[in-house]
Amino acid sequence: MKTVFGPVPSRRLGNSLGIDPVPFKTCNWNCVYCQLGRTSPFTLERREYVPRVQILEQLQEAIAALPPGAVDWVTFVGSGETTLHSELGWLINAVKQETELPVAVITNGALLHLPQVRRDLLAADAVLPSLDAASERLYRKINRPHASLRLPQLLQGLRDFRAEYGGQLWVEVMLIKGINDGLRDLQALSAALETISPDEVHLLLPTRPPAEPWVEPASEEALQRAQFLLGRRARIIAETGGAFSLSGDSDVAEALIDILTRHPMREKDLLATLTKWTAEEGAALLGRLQDQGRIQPVSRRGERFWSIAQGRY
Repeated sequence: MKTVFGPVPSRRLGNSLGIDPVPFKTCNWNCVYCQLGRTSPFTLERREYVPRVQILEQLQEAIAALPPGAVDWVTFVGSGETTLHSELGWLINAVKQETELPVAVITNGALLHLPQVRRDLLAADAVLPSLDAASERLYRKINRPHASLRLPQLLQGLRDFRAEYGGQLWVEVMLIKGINDGLRDLQALSAALETISPDEVHLLLPTRPPAEPWVEPASEEALQRAQFLLGRRARIIAETGGAFSLSGDSDVAEALIDILTRHPMREKDLLATLTKWTAEEGAALLGRLQDQGRIQPVSRRGERFWSIAQGRY
């Protein structure tokens, strides 16, 4: 399986060439809304999970195979937590030497209390950490962090990073119906965000299959309330759908696995992607990969998605 994948359409980053530096679901959170399922292994260990030279070589190959203008951002986005890769700082700087494309890092932010992690991220053009709650109770209910992690660490790490970082800091908030979308919880979150001073606050909804079946997206009314309470920085981020690009990949099945490992897809979007490259074999290919135990269908609010078979829902 490749570490570099895509490009995929992103809600905020246009066509994003992804770099996943950690093995599947290697994370320090076990979020109830995670589109990749429940976390295993659960770890705080930072190490070179994938050799940095191997990642860089794959990036060079991907950039060489894509036509000019095909990519808007290079994005470090893990199927687990990106900052668990101990050479992330080296990788960000190496990418910036290879291309003039801006570099983004999507992270849960849980390790930003560590000075080395903050240093690793300083060269990125945009960093997108999460903050779904402003109370320890909700933090543990929603993000289900490693036992040694606490909310004050997360908040202080975000504040310290903001003080040191000159790029774009976009904080993500996932709004879950009946959990963190109430007036008092949003007011507390707004107060916490004021102490962090991000450039933007991105309001997201769990519209793909969540780890826990009871998770539902907040209502439109709650979403609008959150945007009002969180102030001028808050943006509602609509989900991006449609076909993905598999250009530059000679093995369509493997390219598809690479994407589904990081991004479950609606069946209609998946078939649109496959039709472009295997016009008469789209559905048959899905069937073969399912029979091989490599992918699985997941139902979500009346829609059929496809995910990697290892996903635990």
